[in-house]
Amino acid sequence: MTSQSAVAPESQMVQPHAVSNREQVIDTMIELTRLSNLHRAIIAGSDSMELYLALRRRGFVRVATTATCRIPRGQHAVGLITGQNSLQAIETALAQISQFLCTSAAIAVLIDSRESGFCLKIRTRLEQMGFRIEAGVRCQQGLVLSAYRHGFGQMENAA
Repeated sequence: MTSQSAVAPESQMVQPHAVSNREQVIDTMIELTRLSNLHRAIIAGSDSMELYLALRRRGFVRVATTATCRIPRGQHAVGLITGQNSLQAIETALAQISQFLCTSAAIAVLIDSRESGFCLKIRTRLEQMGFRIEAGVRCQQGLVLSAYRHGFGQMENAA
């Protein structure tokens, strides 16, 4: 009996290390944006369908991609961008996703590039769009940068 009880804790300790790189990114994005089953989320980027399916498997039924959601009305509380490794690609994804996000939205962007200054450019672009950077978390697949915007509609109306 003691040999069986000694094996069980070892297998439990090994499980966290068995989490795939993709799962680590998804977990990080969910935590940083505080995504719940009640939130509507929009996904952009070249790996958007893969992330969409992974979130659906986890029980997030109110998710869509920019390709599957036809009418951008600022109805989504969370935006996720994945699979982009160039500044131009991330800026294009940001432009696509911004129309779908509400005035107090959260966003998480996976940055695959290790190029110096790349993250700073993304941060500047997010700030220009009315987002305030909250955190950046390094994963095995890259950096997940999260940001929030509050009262963006009021800023747009003032301008």
